[in-house]
Amino acid sequence: MANIKQQKKRILISERQRNRNLRYRSTIKTLFRRLDEAAADGADDVAECARDLEHLIDRAAAEGVIHKNNAARKKSRVARIAASQQSA
Repeated sequence: MANIKQQKKRILISERQRNRNLRYRSTIKTLFRRLDEAAADGADDVAECARDLEHLIDRAAAEGVIHKNNAARKKSRVARIAASQQSA
């Protein structure tokens, strides 16, 4: 355990940020699974899932949870899945 007051604060902040990062990453993975399942089933809500996922990816990149290039890659994957559903 830290003895310095500022280090004690940093430990709390780091834990809070870690929890936020885990929450974003976990939710992104979950929504990707839902999008893949919806695309495989040919469901009508693929566009809605894609929109929600892109919004979440943008938020995660803006808050520094994921890198902007990582976000761009993920959004490209989402768009590809959504486009394949529209053409099919």
